[in-house]
Amino acid sequence: MGLPAGFIGIIDSGVGGLAVQRAVRALLPAETLVYVADSGHAPYGDKPADYITGRVGAIVARLEALEAKAVVIACNTATVTAVDTLRARHALPIVGIEPAIKPAVAASPRGRILVLATQRTAESAAVAALCARHGGDADILVQPCSGLADLVEAGLADAAACDALLRRYLAPALGERLDAVVLGCTHFTFLEPCLRDLLGPRVAIIEPSVAVARQLVRRLPWPAPADARGEERFFTTGVPDEAAAVMSRLLARRVSVEAATSLGIATKL
Repeated sequence: MGLPAGFIGIIDSGVGGLAVQRAVRALLPAETLVYVADSGHAPYGDKPADYITGRVGAIVARLEALEAKAVVIACNTATVTAVDTLRARHALPIVGIEPAIKPAVAASPRGRILVLATQRTAESAAVAALCARHGGDADILVQPCSGLADLVEAGLADAAACDALLRRYLAPALGERLDAVVLGCTHFTFLEPCLRDLLGPRVAIIEPSVAVARQLVRRLPWPAPADARGEERFFTTGVPDEAAAVMSRLLARRVSVEAATSLGIATKL
């Protein structure tokens, strides 16, 4: 297995968190990154809260035992569901991700903002609190988007089915002047080209991967040596060859994916 002590773990329900992994790599080229896709249990958006907390908690605990120095939960659903519980259990820094409602409102304080999210994220108390805290005079519509993450997970981000679902989920907001769309699921980042075609150039599309990477930089307990050559390792609780094909397509480069069982991460709770 050969993971060096002091690596950074990045966890997602599947492939969506690759957007965060990409941003972290750009800011921290010397760090070793270990990406764990819980694809055998994706998506999280329709799972019970206890199940999500159990899955992510087991992965965090294993990465901590393997001497990770920090963990990023690169999944909005997992963050709003479990991050407070996990931070209370673990000593290492845990950086989460949440819909970028605050920057969207800052950019359009009296505008109309559409938040695209999974069902669980859309219905969460955390998102309601974000809207209440930062919404001000903005008109915010939170739209659950069942099925979209599944299509990205299956490698169909550019398929006609994605276009049809996006048209359906955008419809309630497109009748009015729309100022910004917040991507409240990391999987949706890979739908930006389709979204841009549907929304046109005027509507801002906001997703927080770079902001999450910057927060990780601030929270790191120590940096890797500047001359270190950071590794990248990718693991899945699903089928490695299938995950490798989708990840390679999304990252536009060849990716090798290993079974998460080689890390001691069980495929079942």
